[in-house]
Amino acid sequence: METGIGPAEPGAMDAGGLTAFEELRPRLTGLAYRMLGEVQEAEDAVQDAYLRWNGTDRAAVAEPRAWLIKVVTNLCLNRLASARARRETYTGPWLPEPVPGGAGGLGARVLGPLETAEQRDSVSLALLMLMESLTPAERAVYVLREAFGYKHRDIAGVLDVSETASRQLHRRARQRVASAERRFAPPGERWRRLVERFLDAAVRGDLAGLEAVLAEDVVSWSDGGGKVTAARNAVTGRVRMARYIAGLARRALELPGVSVEPSVEDVNGAPGLVVRVDGEVTMVVGLEASGDRITAVHAVLNPDKLAFAARALSRSGRLPGPS
Repeated sequence: METGIGPAEPGAMDAGGLTAFEELRPRLTGLAYRMLGEVQEAEDAVQDAYLRWNGTDRAAVAEPRAWLIKVVTNLCLNRLASARARRETYTGPWLPEPVPGGAGGLGARVLGPLETAEQRDSVSLALLMLMESLTPAERAVYVLREAFGYKHRDIAGVLDVSETASRQLHRRARQRVASAERRFAPPGERWRRLVERFLDAAVRGDLAGLEAVLAEDVVSWSDGGGKVTAARNAVTGRVRMARYIAGLARRALELPGVSVEPSVEDVNGAPGLVVRVDGEVTMVVGLEASGDRITAVHAVLNPDKLAFAARALSRSGRLPGPS
């Protein structure tokens, strides 16, 4: 979908225009990341919006925030077509790119505002993955409505559709992703303790301990992107999953001369796992929970998708999980 805004002209931006843009950058990047599920793509879309902002007559823009939200949304809609074509030929399951440290630092710049439960849920790896089933327009309406609280009349203006069409798109999107919405998510500290129990049982190879924290219908996806070894198909079921995780942990921890360090850290606004091998981030795991059981495991091993996570963690050190 075109924005109707011409290409930017080169030149330095005035201080007022730059300040206005930088104040909105975290929100714009958070919107683009939710739309695309990839950090670099999101940052590129925001940079394209910056160039357009630099090249427009800003005195004629009554509401810079609305203008920039519309530009970024439509730039993302344009990018989704090529992104989906790439994902159709992706090796193994495709998972969104994980972002550690949603509470601050580089992670906050990518995830955008996380003040509400809806905003935190909207960046979970599970929900981002499910949003792949939506049409681009459905995804845009869902993100703008659920994550940013936009009214349908405002969304209609962003997408150049009627308010009725916006409501219909939102209803269809809600129906498609309803299975991802947590019926009950433990409070922050309780959720963190659940993740810690999961990690402790995995490191000790404790099958009974793993089964105690896994839901009966738990499912796990692993994204190696053909770059590293990872399961090509989902692993499902409590018993099978417990054996699979215990086996992986045992093989990793028994590697001679290698230091393997797993830790509980913030991943996409919730407690998750970061695994380092000889100090290098080699896996980031997002976990979904319902009640006191883990219902889904999303393990990203593709080194291309871990570049941002490694950069964010190296700048800020080990990041604490959310309280």
